[in-house]
Amino acid sequence: MTDVRVTDTRIESPQWDALALEPLVEAAAQAVLAHLRIVPEGCVIAVLATDDAEIARLNSEFRVKPVPTNVLSWPAQDLAAEDDGETPDLPEPDPTGETELGDIALAWETCVREAQEAGKSVADHVTHLTVHGVLHLLGYDHIRDADATLMEGIETIILGRMGIADPYS
Repeated sequence: MTDVRVTDTRIESPQWDALALEPLVEAAAQAVLAHLRIVPEGCVIAVLATDDAEIARLNSEFRVKPVPTNVLSWPAQDLAAEDDGETPDLPEPDPTGETELGDIALAWETCVREAQEAGKSVADHVTHLTVHGVLHLLGYDHIRDADATLMEGIETIILGRMGIADPYS
């Protein structure tokens, strides 16, 4: 991992104190950038660590789904590929040289419940969700079949390099 930080984490819910979240999300974000060969210098990702109530409010406001979810993401740039299964565009730095990638929000209760249901550690599950969220910021998605295959394949490779089992097997 590089010495350059790319994540700016705000812990809004004290439940997150049970997990060393900041180094975990930083390592996940760095792993995504390294895999995609994106230079981390100047890249910025805001991470909000919140609870189910707040993420349900955000999900309602931005996706018209008034229920909690595990992770939400708001890309700073539209990098999505036009054709199903194609690689998204690389982010463009702004005139100052900074590259705002976007924002991610994680919900404690949902993350813990999903980890327990899957028999995984909370840290591994949150790492996966962070990788997933960062890929969304970089234009990857899973709505179309070939896009989902591409995104899930990249997640599996990155997580494997981090010592985390394939979350889709």
